[in-house]
Amino acid sequence: MFQQFKIEQLKILELKSYCKTLNIDIKKKKKKDLIQAIYDYERKEIDDAVVDGSSLNLLKSKIKHLADEYAINLDLKITARKVEMQKDDNSHYLIYKVLGISNSEGMLIDEYQNTGRFLYKYAGSFLEEAASLCIFFSNSNGGKTIVKNTEGKKPKTFEIDFLNGNDAVELKWRDATTDGDHITKEHTRVKVIKGHGYNPVRVMFYYPQREQAIKIQETLKTLYKGVKGEYYAGDDAWDYLTKISGYDLKAILTEIADNRELS
Repeated sequence: MFQQFKIEQLKILELKSYCKTLNIDIKKKKKKDLIQAIYDYERKEIDDAVVDGSSLNLLKSKIKHLADEYAINLDLKITARKVEMQKDDNSHYLIYKVLGISNSEGMLIDEYQNTGRFLYKYAGSFLEEAASLCIFFSNSNGGKTIVKNTEGKKPKTFEIDFLNGNDAVELKWRDATTDGDHITKEHTRVKVIKGHGYNPVRVMFYYPQREQAIKIQETLKTLYKGVKGEYYAGDDAWDYLTKISGYDLKAILTEIADNRELS
């Protein structure tokens, strides 16, 4: 089962195969037609669940499936990287030893540094997709939207994670950047969104813990307020998502986590 926010990434043969599992007619359909057919199928499934009162259970099952999918892919990535690292040139351990780090400690540090990158990437993508799914359950007309950059040539466009009515919602699991250029880029993005007539809304579920990263977020918060946009972080972000979607994503994720059998 593919989520509606991922089907556009599939190749046409994958789309046809998935359509067959849903008993969707694929004859004389181009890629865009197949994508629309899948979208219509899932939209009807959600709408029917809303009518009969089972939408929460359906949402939970979709998020659980999404979590399982991400967990499997994450495990495959981490396992492959660990195997790959067994062939690494570890001559740099000499410098580690000079600095008081043993070979075994250096090996663990390198392993966690490599695999940690996958974890952060997958955690962010999963949470942002799960949050989008919650909003989609309550807003059948919303979704990802691309707007033209009217303030410069690069990038040519900006992506809105979820256009919810007039609110251009940007979803972040957390933002720990300490790059000052990030402020300039975000300022341009916010101005462009505002120029298109939308209300910029930033939703970040986990606040950074390092001083410089916190300063960046405080500046961004001021930036959003300056254009009469909205900025939510930490508990406020979870509460905002619940308010606009009607679904408590944090409670759903807590239930999934509690049922995980971790070794």
